[in-house]
Amino acid sequence: MSSLPRLFSLSVLALAILSNPVHAANSKTTSKTSASKTSTKTSKNRSKASNTRKATTKTDNATHATVSDVVVVDSAVPNAANAQSLALIQRCSKEFDNAVRLACYDRVSANSLAGNAAASGDETKVPLDLAKTLSASLSARRAVPVLAEPNAELTHQDDNVGAIEVKGVVPSKGGKPATPVKITSTDPEAAQQVLDEAGITATDVERYTPLSVLYDLDKNDPRGIFTIRPHKPMHVLPLWYSVHPNRDPHSPRLDTPEDYPDYQHLDSKVQISLKTKMMEDLFGTQADLWLGYTQKFYWQIYNSKDSRPFKSSDYEPEVFVTQPVLADLPFDGRLRMIGGGFVHHSNGESEPLSRSWNRIYLMGGAEWGKLSVIPRIWAILPDFDKDHIDNKDIGDYMGYGDIRWQYALSNQQSLGGLVRYNPAENKGAIQLDYAYPLRGGVKAYVQLFHGYGERILDYNHKDTNIGIGFMFNDFPGI
Repeated sequence: MSSLPRLFSLSVLALAILSNPVHAANSKTTSKTSASKTSTKTSKNRSKASNTRKATTKTDNATHATVSDVVVVDSAVPNAANAQSLALIQRCSKEFDNAVRLACYDRVSANSLAGNAAASGDETKVPLDLAKTLSASLSARRAVPVLAEPNAELTHQDDNVGAIEVKGVVPSKGGKPATPVKITSTDPEAAQQVLDEAGITATDVERYTPLSVLYDLDKNDPRGIFTIRPHKPMHVLPLWYSVHPNRDPHSPRLDTPEDYPDYQHLDSKVQISLKTKMMEDLFGTQADLWLGYTQKFYWQIYNSKDSRPFKSSDYEPEVFVTQPVLADLPFDGRLRMIGGGFVHHSNGESEPLSRSWNRIYLMGGAEWGKLSVIPRIWAILPDFDKDHIDNKDIGDYMGYGDIRWQYALSNQQSLGGLVRYNPAENKGAIQLDYAYPLRGGVKAYVQLFHGYGERILDYNHKDTNIGIGFMFNDFPGI
């Protein structure tokens, strides 16, 4: 690996860490007290009581959502009510993990401020109701987007208008009354009491699920567009072991593969993955346009005999669109998002080690309780320079789609993975990830991979890898 890509990689990693709101503003507490003022020059003396405002920013490690728990002590708000809010926030922290806890923080904080509950509702996105959109589009013989609403009834349909107007935000499946939150707790009765006192429903929780936070499905990120945000997991694995390292990478266009007999089994691996929202609330359906970038590089840091070389790098820029939707799935699942995009994947090498492919893909995002799933299907774009196709058989090994998933465990732990398979060639790969919170935004991280294409240079090489290290972004990605 040349010095320029290496410098670029380290610069991007530094930018990612510095731009992470966990490192920029983690657990900051500010207090502002205005002194009481007394006027003795007029007959009408007025005394202004000091107002105390305390704001505590809490960040949940499992969702990358930053929520401010604001409690205002004002002359208009009884102290007893604020004490009750503080106690309720503490009970939220004790009883719940992940999305439920964040929803609890947000609801209690909003209820503590007059008018805030209404203000937060104005920011909520309204998803497309897929079933009604399909029905209306078939009837009108043109695309007719239908937004979802509570107890949904079509308000009107005008053939001269390009959409059916439906006001409101869906609070539950199929327009039914607000769905209660499913509780996983050692003391369900105490947990339910907290939910009842805070007035939390399943809709509140959905605003902080991994999919919702990752793709702004229920509300736009307050930081706006063109801000650096996590995409896929960002991690450093000082220990990355290959059972069968690829010492003779080759492709159909290479008659004589280049050998690397000195490559060791033990590497280190780094992955950087960032994205930014370029446009939001598109097409009148609140779709968003994103730009993402993922880079992996592998370092033979323990290979002192061979001057500790960088073994290879993978570069993966992409542009994609996400659309919030509403649709029921079997086994109490919900389809929350559909989208599509274009991705380029290469290793930046010259011949004979050059590997690259371009794809267009469609994707979805679904949830079954704590399980989040993102399936993709893709089409490999042809290379018009047929004399220089680096890896024309890459689809045989990498398949034509994949499934990424994540399951939220207790205490901010997470289990996730990836599966891809080409049944025609009986080739594919499986990956398993486990993250355990340590401190701040840092998590212990273990990754297991088996199959083809862990790096693009190995697209036609089968290997088993295990890595141990740390995750540095506070949301593990999917």
